[in-house]
Amino acid sequence: MSDIRSTLNDLIETCKDAQEGFKQAAEKIQDGQIRTLFLKYSVQRAQFAGELQAEVARLGTEPAKSGSVAGAIHRGWVDLKAALTGGDNHAVLAEAERGEDAAVKNYREALSKDLPSDLHDIVRAQLREINQTHDIVRQLRDSARNATTTGGAGTV
Repeated sequence: MSDIRSTLNDLIETCKDAQEGFKQAAEKIQDGQIRTLFLKYSVQRAQFAGELQAEVARLGTEPAKSGSVAGAIHRGWVDLKAALTGGDNHAVLAEAERGEDAAVKNYREALSKDLPSDLHDIVRAQLREINQTHDIVRQLRDSARNATTTGGAGTV
């Protein structure tokens, strides 16, 4: 049971880290459509964390309330601040995509563990949406890179 709680708490930290990362990125990105999209993803991750926190509470323990410093480093969101200071859309999108790589990895690891079927279904459904987000962020990153290398201003 403690392994299940630990796995869920790790995913809560993953979601909280992504929530904060998308929020920070939205504050700095130059493109209004991407800003809106990132704010949507930030809210989505808060909802995912809330859903997982409810499951941990249902198991009778205290759920994680935030991401951790070690988790943030592992998930790739720490370098986002450095990318944000330049205001370069490609750099921001590259860091967001890197953070999503880590989220996908963490969710896949969780699904490889022996979770009860109801929890497995929740984690699998969240991973499906995270994969969609990852693909969109990667496409946006690639578009921003192409705009930069073809002489555009680096905006998408």
